[in-house]
Amino acid sequence: MKDYIDAAAFKEMILCADAALHKNIQAINDLNVFPVPDGDTGTNMGLTINNAATELRKKDFDTISAAADCVASAMLRGARGNSGVILSLLFRGISKRLKGLDTAGAAEFTGAMSDGVTAAYKAVMKPAEGTILTVSRLAAKASAKAADKGAGLEDALVAGIKAGELALEDTVNQNPVLKKAGVIDAGGKGYMVILSAILASLRGEIASGEEGERDYSESDIFSSSEVDLMESITFAFDTVYVVRKSDPDVDLDPLRKYLSSIGDSLVISDDDEIFKVHVHTDMPGNALNESQKYGTLELAKIENMVTQAEQLKAGKKAQTTDDLEAIDQELTAMESASALTGEEEDYVAEPEKEYGIVAVCAGDGMADLFRELGADNIVTGGQTMNPSTDDILKAVQHTPSSTVFVFPNNKNIIMAAEQCIGLTEKKVIVMPSRTVPQGISALLNFDPNVSEESLVGAMGEAMGNVHTAMVTYAARDSDFDGHTIHAGEYLALLDGSLIGSYTNTRTLFKELSWAIDDFHPEFITVYYGEDVNEEEANAAAETIIGNFPDAEVSVVNGGQPVYYYMISAE
Repeated sequence: MKDYIDAAAFKEMILCADAALHKNIQAINDLNVFPVPDGDTGTNMGLTINNAATELRKKDFDTISAAADCVASAMLRGARGNSGVILSLLFRGISKRLKGLDTAGAAEFTGAMSDGVTAAYKAVMKPAEGTILTVSRLAAKASAKAADKGAGLEDALVAGIKAGELALEDTVNQNPVLKKAGVIDAGGKGYMVILSAILASLRGEIASGEEGERDYSESDIFSSSEVDLMESITFAFDTVYVVRKSDPDVDLDPLRKYLSSIGDSLVISDDDEIFKVHVHTDMPGNALNESQKYGTLELAKIENMVTQAEQLKAGKKAQTTDDLEAIDQELTAMESASALTGEEEDYVAEPEKEYGIVAVCAGDGMADLFRELGADNIVTGGQTMNPSTDDILKAVQHTPSSTVFVFPNNKNIIMAAEQCIGLTEKKVIVMPSRTVPQGISALLNFDPNVSEESLVGAMGEAMGNVHTAMVTYAARDSDFDGHTIHAGEYLALLDGSLIGSYTNTRTLFKELSWAIDDFHPEFITVYYGEDVNEEEANAAAETIIGNFPDAEVSVVNGGQPVYYYMISAE
């Protein structure tokens, strides 16, 4: 029985937790109560902890403090959705308690668990019981109590898991929505999977090994049948090359800024003699030409990811530069030897104005609309694809202003956006827009010539005047809020509440109009999605106009996925 864990043991615990969560992702996702397709809890938690596992595999650590710090930093930047953000906060608290320690025993580790819970509760404005917060709190409390009575680390974790499992089973009684559906909380389930894997790793019952190491390379992403592969590629060419330096002390910052301006996924590692670049770009020739200003090009590998995606979707083997395998091995060795000193950080735009805007949305039409309203940068995301904190942070860093307003436009993205505060020298103000129409209304009231206080007040008031209706489909059979729902039916929601489930849109729009009538709207905007044509959208608008003859009704091609229609009523 181990009384203390060191850095290596902690690293192994997280790798095992990553593997265990990956195996249970679908089971956790299936616990989601609401039948609307969304950014599922298991997926969000899995992506968050996998970001930490990926960083851990890159190097070894001398102290548990260093390992825990690596995990906390990686989870924070990779956090997706509310569940992912809360998970990252739990580990941020753990990292703070273990700071400066070489090893940790029962008292230190259970105390760290408690600090993690405190950090998570503080970050949630209105903590709800019957969630991952409840489960983690009661598990940490039981573990700490056992440690206070002299229990070793293993026994303390056993006590915590027993209490956590009981708390998880009780979530069905604490949360009215869960009780009606007869299921336990998905986030709490994910946390218990992680905690159980940590104990099993401590006991030597499981090991991460190759099974726990998952490579999320482009090829693996391409092979997924769950997403539109082409839409996930921003820049076509995966470009990797090595340049022998003309001067050992050459400053690569100008090159880093240039490459950031023509691509993404940039990593530059170097030593005294050579530097290696990895970048996704549409202009690999420009990248190579610019880099040769700093030395002599020696090796290069360029692959067209769009072509690879098309080949894999057609069931073929993707073409690759297999003859350059030896080069890949050499470059991988270079990266492993490099201590990642932060030189690969994204370029930070110098302020050219006082206020800048970052908006989260999905769909070309929506993105174009936000740009027309003044958004400097767009983060692609929404339901089913919650962007990470790091995704939002990069957009903030690339915004040429001293203050950046961030519009999450989705309630499940607000917390991830808020984590950007403090991660950049720029001042970040998160406007808590819960829907895209709220974000649009806020920007219609954006006046860069007024004070920050006045600006926040005006945009906040504008968001409060917007009621948002959504039309989507049922992702699964469900009995929700008195409605018997069948997979594939149309669902109508108003301000997050379910209006009903329908087999045809004509009936849906009539009942939805009756619900909207309570607000006496003067302006109604119908944003239609990628699966709706203009004729269908105009027909829907006509139904609405018939019910609101005095309102100004507009139809806009939003091109959004998941939702056939987003309707703004003001």
